[in-house]
Amino acid sequence: MTSRILLLLIAAAACSSQQRRNTDDQPAQVDPGAPGKAPSDAVPLFDGASLDGWTGRDGNRTGCAVEEGEMVCRSGSRDIMTRRLHGAAQIHVEFKLPSMLDQEGQLRANSGVYLQGRYEIQVLDSLNNPTYPNGSAGAVYGQHVPLVNPSLGPGKWQTYDIVFHPPVCDGTGRVVNPGSITLLFNGVLVQDHVRISKSTGGAVSENVCSDGPLLLQDHSGFPGAPQTELRFRNIWMRPLRERPIE
Repeated sequence: MTSRILLLLIAAAACSSQQRRNTDDQPAQVDPGAPGKAPSDAVPLFDGASLDGWTGRDGNRTGCAVEEGEMVCRSGSRDIMTRRLHGAAQIHVEFKLPSMLDQEGQLRANSGVYLQGRYEIQVLDSLNNPTYPNGSAGAVYGQHVPLVNPSLGPGKWQTYDIVFHPPVCDGTGRVVNPGSITLLFNGVLVQDHVRISKSTGGAVSENVCSDGPLLLQDHSGFPGAPQTELRFRNIWMRPLRERPIE
């Protein structure tokens, strides 16, 4: 009996010690923000005030402009990307599409959000606008078809909430973990931890082992390209820890 009581006391002491350690290691307190307000630990990329943190591919300013707190990018403005580079991150982007009902498929309000300047999440007016599935709104362009189509159509603010883990490389530059993308489109899960298989055409850099910018695409410069005006607001990012090698 004495031995049993002693074991119970040792177990209780160990449990109490573990509880103390657990309470000492609490998650950091974060203000979650609200509509139009980023979480308190987020890095604002575009807050409606200026484009000082953005540049073109050539290092110069693009034709995008700030109008009434919104980033406005019209055809011919050229791709615009953040000066800040990112790795694993939670990324929030809000966008509004123009009404282009005279266009069809890939010509209707086309743009894209490029993670690390390499992996495009398609922006398109996909409301009643069929196109090839892995090129529709919410697709990881050319790789993964969205699970559903929650597009709101032109003239309404829409959101992408992205959890991105880039490819992981070893010391020789060999990819040992392909990385993944999870996407909520207007609050609806449309990409569920899908694997990255390749860069999208037009990538800023093919070095998948390095960090890269967040890029917003200007879908113009080819014959027959229609005039398009994309609007963006409230773009922010929360850096994340890299995932362990799977």
